[in-house]
Amino acid sequence: MAFTLRQLQYFVAVCEEGTVSGAAHKLAISQSAVTEAIKVLETDLSVTLFDRHPRGLNMTHKGHQFVRHANAILTGVSDARQAFQDADAAAVGTLHLGVTSLVAGYVLSDLLARYRRANPAVEVSAIEDNGEYLEHLLIGGELDVAVMVISNLRDRMALQAEILEVSPYSLWLPLGHKLSSSDIIDLSDVSSEPLIMLTVDEIEEATVKLLSALGAKPHVAFRTRSVEAVRSLVATGAGVALLPDLIYRPWSLEGDRIESRDVSGSLPVVQVGIVWRKGLKLSRAARDFIGAAQSHRDTRTR
Repeated sequence: MAFTLRQLQYFVAVCEEGTVSGAAHKLAISQSAVTEAIKVLETDLSVTLFDRHPRGLNMTHKGHQFVRHANAILTGVSDARQAFQDADAAAVGTLHLGVTSLVAGYVLSDLLARYRRANPAVEVSAIEDNGEYLEHLLIGGELDVAVMVISNLRDRMALQAEILEVSPYSLWLPLGHKLSSSDIIDLSDVSSEPLIMLTVDEIEEATVKLLSALGAKPHVAFRTRSVEAVRSLVATGAGVALLPDLIYRPWSLEGDRIESRDVSGSLPVVQVGIVWRKGLKLSRAARDFIGAAQSHRDTRTR
């Protein structure tokens, strides 16, 4: 029996909420309906999507692989419906788009694919750079919109921003690390650990401020602009990392396991948003991209 769209919706809801009860509440259905849908889906796929334990569920490696397919299928169905509604008013022209490094591989790809499917006549010209430079290009009219980290947006008087995703920080650990036995870790426990520092966007600045608040100078073992390098270094025991959840994946490229734990205390969050210049008369292509971003956000939060 082939899996259904409803089963995919229930599966994605469990992935997003982290528990069957949370997914059931979000979908306004019974927990048993969610549990049964996941079981049938696993049977149809002949894989285990979740590891069950007394405190809830952990997504397996196969589960992480399949959730991207599930999201793509659901997005494709939504796009197919939208295409018929917008077929008589397709946008044309060029969309000048900016994106920051942290966002490019983790937020932009699905959004841009969705936009391109709905607006095939629009040529997308994209540039990746740091937030300060993208703000300069937006204010100067060289970019229509940007998808970027907006936690520390500098020129809020000149720019309009809408939040697309909010991601808290968590601690990345190698499998079997001494701190991994705790579900929630105190920030003071981290200050003595060798730290793998990601140096894109505001991540390094936020991490240093966070640990400096404890009166401790971070012991930085390695600095890198590559998220994949961070994963590999953490997985092989070179250090730990404090990074936003949005870029967490439980496996390195070499197939080594990485664990994530909550850290108690007042941690920063990363806000990812879409930004454009206030007062600018936006092109149809830009308006449609903003609309697609808002729709993408609403789909993820439902």
